[in-house]
Amino acid sequence: MSKDKPHKQDSTKTTSGFSKGKELTEETSEFAFARKNYKLLLIGLAFIILGFILMVGGGSDDPKVFNEDIFSFQRITLAPILIVAGYVIEIFAIMKRPKD
Repeated sequence: MSKDKPHKQDSTKTTSGFSKGKELTEETSEFAFARKNYKLLLIGLAFIILGFILMVGGGSDDPKVFNEDIFSFQRITLAPILIVAGYVIEIFAIMKRPKD
């Protein structure tokens, strides 16, 4: 080739993975989850955070004094149930398929 002639591009090549028939303006990406999935994810996160907040406290300032509040229903039963329920909601929110 001489330097005077411009290089002609091959018109059969495609750019950025699009085939010949598709327009470049076509939207190819979609969100992984629907709006309902995100709501369920936030609800599950709220359950988990609430469970950990309910588990906090019950200690004693003086190490020689035993505090019975550490064995309350709220810390031993309710908080772990909320945390496990939150994780179940999270798994359900991830696995749920949006209706098309």
